Amino acid sequence: MPSINERIPVSILTGFLGAGKSTLLNRILKDSAMRDAAVIINEFGEVGIDHMLVESSNDAIIELADGCLCCTVRGELVDTLAALVDGMQTGKIKQVSRVVIETTGLADPAPVMQSVMGHPVIASYFDLEGVVTVVDAVNGLSTLDNFPEAVRQVAVADRLVLSKASLADPESLPELLVRLATLNPRAPIADGDHDEAGTAAIFANGLYDPATKIPDVDRWLRDETAEPDHAHGHHHEHGHDHHHNHDAHHHDVNRHGEEIRSYSIVHDGPIDPASLEMFVDLLRSTHGEKLLRMKAIVRVTDRPEQPLVLHGVQAIFHPPYRLPAWPDPSDRRTRLVVIAKDLPEAYVRELFDAFTGKPQVDRPDRAALEDNPLAIPGMRL
Repeated sequence: MPSINERIPVSILTGFLGAGKSTLLNRILKDSAMRDAAVIINEFGEVGIDHMLVESSNDAIIELADGCLCCTVRGELVDTLAALVDGMQTGKIKQVSRVVIETTGLADPAPVMQSVMGHPVIASYFDLEGVVTVVDAVNGLSTLDNFPEAVRQVAVADRLVLSKASLADPESLPELLVRLATLNPRAPIADGDHDEAGTAAIFANGLYDPATKIPDVDRWLRDETAEPDHAHGHHHEHGHDHHHNHDAHHHDVNRHGEEIRSYSIVHDGPIDPASLEMFVDLLRSTHGEKLLRMKAIVRVTDRPEQPLVLHGVQAIFHPPYRLPAWPDPSDRRTRLVVIAKDLPEAYVRELFDAFTGKPQVDRPDRAALEDNPLAIPGMRL
């Protein structure tokens, strides 16, 4: 079984209909770094890969002229990923260096992320590196106003790519940028018209730095304790009147009934593993549908020098794993980042406090969790 930093990184490329995912994907595929990649798409006819197809490994896996593999989803995504693993193990297909999954425009990214994280066999070979969401600068505001799928695509992204910026109304573009930064204050915004957005580097959003293979916790969490880089290039000139609150470390938006919040919790002392497990189990079993995403690096009492890494999407969590050491020995704080919809920050903070030793009137009981039908095997820390 591959070690953590040897697992194949998986990136999800999403965005609403007409946002420009296919155009961006074709540009990225020309990058030599994608030569040993596999691209998984929902329907082969929808994407319009420009490359000449040269060889078919089987009905679902096609080798492109530059050596990149292109797969179609037939049935469940888990089956397609399993076919990749089987093909590599049996020598039917070459070893791949990364996987990019392109979703349909109407897709909620959560089930795609859960397919990578929630299946024990798939999670042992693949690691969710991140979500890249393409946003149409021309129609982005109206799309966000009218389609909740588009809102979720933006909210859970690790990186946003703004397409068609040169065609957008100069007066509405600042409003769109503020809206994006409000929905997702931690995601850097790349200009899709610039060359750097069309390379494989756009997918470098995982815990491990692709160049050094060393964990980069600050980049992965994009914690609000450091000022996030909301925009690049020409985006810096636009105002950021989107409810900054560095004391609370949260951002929220309430429009057309949506309430998506992003906030962080920082804890100085070590945490008992059983208490951490109860906190996570209770949060995901009672409010899993509201927990769009959670990332955490945790200092635990049993092995405080080896931080625990947690990564979840709604009620599905990747099996926890430990880093061999703190990447920054001077910073051994527990840091937890939450992106949630209709889940009050105060509730999560109070629940966390209840399990980390801070005084509470009513402490949740472990017995209430043991018969929880939503508990997922493999969460043991």
